Formats: sequence, structure tokens, C-alpha cells
Amino acid sequence: MSWFESLILGLVQGLTEFLPVSSSAHLRLTAAFSGWEDPGAAFTAITQIGTEAAVLIYFRKDIGRITAAWVRSLHDKAWRSDHDAQMGWLVIVGSIPIGLLGVTLKDQIEGPFRDLRITATMLIVVGVIIGIADRMAARDEKGGRHRAPIRRKELKDLGVRDGLIFGFCQAMALIPGVSRSGATISGGLFMGYRREAAARYSFLLAIPAVLASGLFELNDAMGSGHVSWGPTAFATVIAFVTGYAVIAWFMKFISTKSFMPFVWYRIALGIVIIVLVSMGVLSPHAAESSH
Repeated sequence: MSWFESLILGLVQGLTEFLPVSSSAHLRLTAAFSGWEDPGAAFTAITQIGTEAAVLIYFRKDIGRITAAWVRSLHDKAWRSDHDAQMGWLVIVGSIPIGLLGVTLKDQIEGPFRDLRITATMLIVVGVIIGIADRMAARDEKGGRHRAPIRRKELKDLGVRDGLIFGFCQAMALIPGVSRSGATISGGLFMGYRREAAARYSFLLAIPAVLASGLFELNDAMGSGHVSWGPTAFATVIAFVTGYAVIAWFMKFISTKSFMPFVWYRIALGIVIIVLVSMGVLSPHAAESSH
């Protein structure tokens, strides 16, 4: 991998990680459209450490408060009813599905799931799902001529059942084209949560899964000796800087705006990919880079 490729891929990772458009799909597609080798699942996982570092810094107050309360709840029963302590447990519970499926489906994630036809299908299907969830949330928030607005749930309403459902939605993002934020936020909207609440839990829920995946791939890559460490580290830094800016923008965007621009973008991109693959312009199976 060249330094220029790492720059572009780092920017793509940072720009798309937190938007409901699938960062893994865009990394795969950027390489395919540019005629580069597929950066691979390992590169994606390692550069996600950069974007998760942005999450840690942006939500540092929330994370510090939740962690402190959770630790206290381990030895003080009085803290176990505290909302922040419960959030700590719910993040752990919600991380179970992606942990189990990530280990079980590791070979598929690094192989068959990276087929561009699967990516395109997921872009379209999940895009439609996000659109339906968004319209449902907007209808509840605005009400109608003969119907008052419906109160949607906040994070204080989150329980084990909803936490697990969020977790299974997040696990779907193991397939390129799904989108971690898109799947978890739309899942939250279907369960009746406000956009901001669903997005905040989505970002917090991603921390253990992404860091664990990145560190696992990092350890595996160190043993294999098949990673261009300089360009990969550079891409990770670029992803961190870009990702931080995107989080700040996205949290403001979702408080007042619809997800529909992302929905139409996903559907259009998916259709373009299917057409290009059908015409033989793009190969659905790109060889993974040997670095």
C-alpha cells in the first residue's frame, strides 16, 4: 500500500465510519474504483481504532462518568440502580452478539462477505430499512392533524432487552454495506428511541467491539508480518482526525434533519455497483492486498 492510498483510505474511513453509509463498504469500493487491491478486513479493523479514539475523546465525559459509576457498582450495591452504572452493564450486554458472531464468522467476514454484490445488496436493503425507521420517527415526533406527537424513549428507558436488540443490530455491520451506525440507529428508531439517544448509545456500544476487533487484528498482523505499518498507522491517524470532525457534525445533524439523504445515497450507490459488476467493469471478488 502506498502513502497516497493510505491517505485516501484514512479519509474515507474517518468520513464514513459514523455516517449510516458503511465505512467497510466504502473502503472496499474506493479500492475497487481506483484499481487498488482490497485493503482487507484487517486494515479496516486497525484503522477503526483511530475513529474509536475520536469517540473516546468526543464522549470522554460520558465515558468517564459511566466507567466510574460501573466500577463503584461492582462493590457497592447502592450504585447498581444508578443510570450510568446500568449503562456500563448495558454496553457490555449489547457487545455480546457482535463478539460471538465476530469470532464465529471471522473467515466469512474476511472472505465471502466482501463480495461487491453482497455489499451492494446490503446498501440498498438497509437503506430502505433506515428510510422506514426515519419516517416512523418523524411521524411520532411531529404528530399529525388528528394525532398528538408521541414521546419517544430516552437512554434512561434502555433495558437489557433493548440493549441486546441494539447489539444484534450492531452485529449485522459485520457484513460490508450494512453500516454499524445505520443498523443500530434504525434499530433504536424502530424500538421507539429518539434519534440522538439511539445515536449516542450506538457510538458508546461500538467502543468495546471496535477496539477489541482492532487490537485482535493488530496482534494477528504483527505475527504475520504482512502489513505496511507506516501507511496503516498514517491512515489510522487520518481516520482519527477526520472522524472527530464527523462525529461533532453528525450529532448536530440528526437532532433536526432527516436520514433520507443517506437513504437515497445508499440506494443509488448500490444500484451503480450492481450495474458495474453486471457489465464486468468491477470484479465482485478483488484479491486482498498482500501488503
